[in-house]
Amino acid sequence: MATPSQLAQLQDQIRSSYDSLSKRLKQVARYILDNGNTIPFETIASIAEKADVPPSTLIRFANNYGFDGFNEMKQVFRQHLMEGTVNYTERASLSRQTASEDVGAPETPAEILKVFSMVNEQALQQLSSQIKAEDLERAVKLLDEAENIYVIGFRRSFSIAAYLTYAFRHLERRTFLIDGLGGMFNEQLNMVRPTDVVISISNSPYAQEVVDLVSMGAAQGAKQIAITDSLVSPLTAFSEVCFIVREAQVDGFRSQIASMCLAQTLMMSLALKGAGNIAGSATKK
Repeated sequence: MATPSQLAQLQDQIRSSYDSLSKRLKQVARYILDNGNTIPFETIASIAEKADVPPSTLIRFANNYGFDGFNEMKQVFRQHLMEGTVNYTERASLSRQTASEDVGAPETPAEILKVFSMVNEQALQQLSSQIKAEDLERAVKLLDEAENIYVIGFRRSFSIAAYLTYAFRHLERRTFLIDGLGGMFNEQLNMVRPTDVVISISNSPYAQEVVDLVSMGAAQGAKQIAITDSLVSPLTAFSEVCFIVREAQVDGFRSQIASMCLAQTLMMSLALKGAGNIAGSATKK
């Protein structure tokens, strides 16, 4: 069983395995499922008391779902709470309130920089080992052969989409950013054809507009490249190539370093492929 990184995945795993749990683990499961909004604010001792189990049972419960300890499981609830808080000031306040019992939230600018630098370094190290070489080759081939490239990314993903559009246009590729100006999401993509490629970028919670547009592109027969954060992302069902990127996160603030690194890799690879094509043509002449 894979360790869940999102609350919905964890809750689904708990529900599906509930009948196989021991009596005490069932008590923890019921409390966890019924009190998801308060879990980030509670200590292990208070949760154990309310679930009427020893604290050691909470550790066994967390281990049962692939976590090293209950505090690690609590981070899934904490992350969900952070992501659901749109206002960044409120999110920072929640960060302080829900900091784990043994590790406090970074406070000074220097501490924050140190933490972000550390987690981003880890994310980049994981990126190169998690992305398959054949997927990169397949994506670059699709982009090189595309008549038009459409790029979709809203909210936090907009910056990655904007960069890809900017970069591909500098490679003289016909690239269009779907930004939904004036609410014209469908109109901006309704000319997509099987000779085109659609790149979609979206992370949990997934923007419904992106899912709708990706579905529309698939119906038109366009090739699809997805950059997302989970194998259960709705984008995976439509894509010829799907890159799963684990971005660094600090107290609900998700970085974009790994996604940008991947975007630059696609740009540079496409540039080199184009240069190779030009050189090959010149040689034939």
